[in-house]
Amino acid sequence: MKRIATATLLSLAALSGSAWAHGDEKHGKTAAPLKKEQEAWGIAGDAKKVTRTVTLKMTDNMRFTPDRIEVKLGETLRLVVHNDGKMLHELVIGTKKELDEHAALMLKFPNMEHDEPYMTHVDPGKKGEIVWTFNRAGEFDFACLIAGHYQAGMVGKIRVAAR
Repeated sequence: MKRIATATLLSLAALSGSAWAHGDEKHGKTAAPLKKEQEAWGIAGDAKKVTRTVTLKMTDNMRFTPDRIEVKLGETLRLVVHNDGKMLHELVIGTKKELDEHAALMLKFPNMEHDEPYMTHVDPGKKGEIVWTFNRAGEFDFACLIAGHYQAGMVGKIRVAAR
């Protein structure tokens, strides 16, 4: 149901000609309340319950450093993402399947703007953050889904170990 709603919204956005852009538009979390919706890879976390901060760097060579993160089941992380490049980058957490689907949409609709608690868009020279609770064990992915970046290998892995 969620995918149908997303596809419908994307179609409407494409037809409306509205400014849903990844260009020079300002991105980031809006003033709207944070959506705490359970995902396969966890749920939006509470900043007061952060147990660890992990800092990642993004560069224009289409890489994340580090590109692998180890997490304990139930841990709430603050992911601080620095964009050391000269172009907009983002970090989106998800399953490989979800990221593949989202990346395909980004190729079709490169001006699409999106904002979910499991993603952050970061302007050049700036930083963004995600607070996320990893309440599901498994291997998950993160990526920059800006058109062409994912395809160039701007991806990473998150391993959530059961206790």
